[in-house]
Amino acid sequence: MKLLLAEDDPLVGDGVAQGLRLAGFTVDWMRDGREALHALKVGSYSLLLLDLGLPLLDGLALLDKLRRQGNTIPVLVITARDALPDRIDGLNRGADDYLVKPFDLDELVARIHALLRRGQGRSHSELRLGTLCVSPLNHTVTLDGQDVPLTSREFALLAALMETPGAVISVRDIEERLYGWEEEVSNNAVEVLLHRLRKKLGGEWIRNVRGVGFKIVEPA
Repeated sequence: MKLLLAEDDPLVGDGVAQGLRLAGFTVDWMRDGREALHALKVGSYSLLLLDLGLPLLDGLALLDKLRRQGNTIPVLVITARDALPDRIDGLNRGADDYLVKPFDLDELVARIHALLRRGQGRSHSELRLGTLCVSPLNHTVTLDGQDVPLTSREFALLAALMETPGAVISVRDIEERLYGWEEEVSNNAVEVLLHRLRKKLGGEWIRNVRGVGFKIVEPA
């Protein structure tokens, strides 16, 4: 899952970005509101982590612009403004959740997963298809009750496919979900990941729809 972090404090931003990447997320980090707004226009993100005290365009102004444009991306506000009126104002203007600095990374990760589940209409954290179970929160995969060890990139790819079983995802969409702006992506990076994933799960789980993309299905 790909997140956009809008945070101008270099220490906070670096710590949060690194922690979320270790938790299995792909993270693009923008240091001001204008950069963040541009990233949201040209990129695809599952959730926005928004600091309110951004330069050039503050967090609430950015949030107002998004909601006026009809952008429904889940927004988790992370800020040092802990006064109740500030929290109420942020929520009333379109934020989905609010976390006051300093916060524990585990709580941040749990809140992100909760917002993503809500946005996908799921009440539980696990993604299931037949005997295949993916837990984004625990970063584990089981098949027929047996653990399947995956790299972080393989896990991210499988989770992306499992969000909508049977739906075809293009290679470009997969690249957008798995890689950040600053990462170089080789021409066959996704194909290599898919090949490794098929070897670990079995070739019948992931189907190639020629000229369109890939989908995950339960083997017959």
